[in-house]
Amino acid sequence: MKICIIGAGAAGCLCSILLKRKLPEAQIEVFEAGKHPLTKVSITGGGRCNLTNSFRQIGQLKQAYPRGEQLMKRALRHWSQEDTMAWFEGEGVRLVTQEDECVFPVSQDAMQIVRTLLLRMKEEGVVLYTSHKINDITPGQEGYSVSFVDENKKPRHFDKVVCTMGGLPTIERFALFRHLTGLSIIKPVPSLFTFCIKDSSLTSLMGCVVELVTASIASTKMRAEGALLVTHWGLSGPAILRLSSYAAKYLAEHHYQAQLCINWLNTQDEQEALQQLHDLQQDSTRKQVANEYPRQLSAKLWQHLLVRAHIDLQKRWNELSKRDLNRLCATLTSDVYQIEGKGQYKEEFVTCGGIDLACINISSLEARQHPGLYFAGELLDVDGITGGFNLQAAWSMAAVVADSLAKNFS
Repeated sequence: MKICIIGAGAAGCLCSILLKRKLPEAQIEVFEAGKHPLTKVSITGGGRCNLTNSFRQIGQLKQAYPRGEQLMKRALRHWSQEDTMAWFEGEGVRLVTQEDECVFPVSQDAMQIVRTLLLRMKEEGVVLYTSHKINDITPGQEGYSVSFVDENKKPRHFDKVVCTMGGLPTIERFALFRHLTGLSIIKPVPSLFTFCIKDSSLTSLMGCVVELVTASIASTKMRAEGALLVTHWGLSGPAILRLSSYAAKYLAEHHYQAQLCINWLNTQDEQEALQQLHDLQQDSTRKQVANEYPRQLSAKLWQHLLVRAHIDLQKRWNELSKRDLNRLCATLTSDVYQIEGKGQYKEEFVTCGGIDLACINISSLEARQHPGLYFAGELLDVDGITGGFNLQAAWSMAAVVADSLAKNFS
């Protein structure tokens, strides 16, 4: 049996290893369009490789996967984050779980993950081709014909095809599926990106970090918690990246123009924040407002917020009126900025959209109208927030496909 895997990313490489171990007699060939396999894995997590997540901070799976929640429920039951950690540790990669529940190799080196996967592929007898970009997948009476953009490379025939080429950023890139009827595409748009905010008073605070805020899109229910980083172009950090994931389609539809609301005190509502201000006023009666502030904020950020609340920095706490306190409270819990575009989060760029899950059997990841054609990874309309969740989706789906294919030939 001949099996073609298109895409040498996380899903494709793990799938090839698992398949070869289950079907040692099968001829498994992996085709990668780029010059190097696993390029995204090599840079994820800032080059340290955020392999997965413990999920201990995830109450509902939709928090981690804004799209594809039901598919991921099944996939994680089949191959969980614990299975991922056990597999890599079984292959000699020691792992560590950080306080934020992100899992990394102890070496803090993404290339250890890359080398481990490539070595196991070689040892198992998987054939890897790089610089082989697929032009077309054509169904036949038995199996599929795969042709290449480079016409000097002859078309190949395979019994089964597994598509794991990652997120395709434009609808035009899905043209290789043009001969596969009934395969619907949900228009891809970016996910996991920073927000451009043209407010010099804010961006002058570049480098400022607040460990826990709540960020939301005004007039919607979309919100996210986490650390926030002020940059020279606007805002970044886990809270913003998560919010960009939840709001990916909304922001695309609104041309990345929207109002961002920040609660600098995270979950405190106005009443709680007002009480904190009253306590500060009582404890710091004759001290300048600029010098006494909530300790989760920096001095520079506090002064920025005072200016936004129209509070004189020279005033003392006992000089603040009730109206002053109310304005300051509103600024602390509902500070509004205009989003005016997105910045690309290059290291972990993720695409929202792709192959419509209605076209896929979510238990096996086989195309409903095309037996023997499987999909795994970001190519599907499944994507997660930052924190190792997208790689976990790739590992889980790779295992589902490998087991589904192996059962067909057991």
